[in-house]
Amino acid sequence: MGDARPKEPRGGGGDMAERVLRAKYLDYCSSQVAERLLMMSPDEIYVLAQEELRGGGGKSEPSYAQMVRLATEGVAQRLALPPFDKWAAEYQRDPARYDDQLIGLWESELELPDA
Repeated sequence: MGDARPKEPRGGGGDMAERVLRAKYLDYCSSQVAERLLMMSPDEIYVLAQEELRGGGGKSEPSYAQMVRLATEGVAQRLALPPFDKWAAEYQRDPARYDDQLIGLWESELELPDA
């Protein structure tokens, strides 16, 4: 049985390659944030959301959706995620190092033509 992963687009020049790389970078960052959130207890998420709410000047009790958004923003700020240019250079040198950390969101960000 062949590899079930979709093929990256051929042709289209550097613009398509850049779009794919940026989509993969966002996928990588999302997976890092999601992994950290999954390791947190509900109490830790609540505390983080409260810290973010106070830091933003909010005083009311956040809704569940706001709490998730605030906790996500707090985790993203605290993670040492590399800037795109650094990540892209590292990815191009050794894609295997990052491919197992991609969750597949990058594929839905691109409208790839059928080969």
